[in-house]
Amino acid sequence: MLLSICLVLLQGTSSFPKTLLTNKQIRALIPRICILNEFQPIIPRRTHYLRLARLADSIGLAILGKMWTSGNTVLIPDFPEPYTICEGNLNIPKSFRKNVRLIGPILPKHPDELSTKEELRRKLRLPLDRPVIFVPISGPTLEKAFVTGVLRKILLEFPEEYEIVVSYGYPGADSKPARHGNVTIYTWVPNRFEYLKACDVVIGRAGHGTITQCMCYGKPVILVPTPNHTEQLTNARQAQKLGAAQVILQKWLTKERLQEKVRQCLQKETGRRLAQIQEEALKYNGLENAVRTVIEMAQK
Repeated sequence: MLLSICLVLLQGTSSFPKTLLTNKQIRALIPRICILNEFQPIIPRRTHYLRLARLADSIGLAILGKMWTSGNTVLIPDFPEPYTICEGNLNIPKSFRKNVRLIGPILPKHPDELSTKEELRRKLRLPLDRPVIFVPISGPTLEKAFVTGVLRKILLEFPEEYEIVVSYGYPGADSKPARHGNVTIYTWVPNRFEYLKACDVVIGRAGHGTITQCMCYGKPVILVPTPNHTEQLTNARQAQKLGAAQVILQKWLTKERLQEKVRQCLQKETGRRLAQIQEEALKYNGLENAVRTVIEMAQK
């Protein structure tokens, strides 16, 4: 950035030719890296507008693909195959693929940086003898509003054999919890990853970050994708296909269905599958790979 500014300033002085470097030449000198997890946004499908949606997808891919790869490298914080979560949004044309790298998720907190599950439960005052369900609601306020109300009503009726912690996900809000029987509700939890490691099951939206974090922490997750949100719907299908998640569409969200999904997540076979997924997931450190790529490009 500094090089670009200096060259532009030099071009504007009388002591240098006005044609010293064009803006295009200046941009070509500076390595650029784009980090994203959705190479091809997909238009939500409607029964009466399928052709229009497909056409929009094609146009969008052509335009955005050129934008994403107009620099030197595109980094995608996801797992290589077969564990890629955003696979449904990675329709990358051959002409762009040479510039795209799957580097693994970028975790704000690695599980090995935290205490053991038992120690965290003692610290967070969670029971050691009951399954703990963690419900971190994420996303824009309007998307959260409906599912937050529905989940709150359902979870307050859950059996006392479960300990439930809910976070409404409003940053900066009061972190003092409200307790209702076996349900603790926070407006915001600053130590999200401590609860993630301490819990047995996660319930949340199907955002890319939520799914990859659960895989790295070895936690089964019940996903309720945002309706008509194509990225979340494709993420959810892929996570379910891998055996890392159970999925309930928002329109079918009931207490009975949610309890059944929780029971499935707590089965031993699910635990063994998630342990295998976690072992593979932790082989990829997205932060280290991103930093390495930045340093390599800077050295060139």
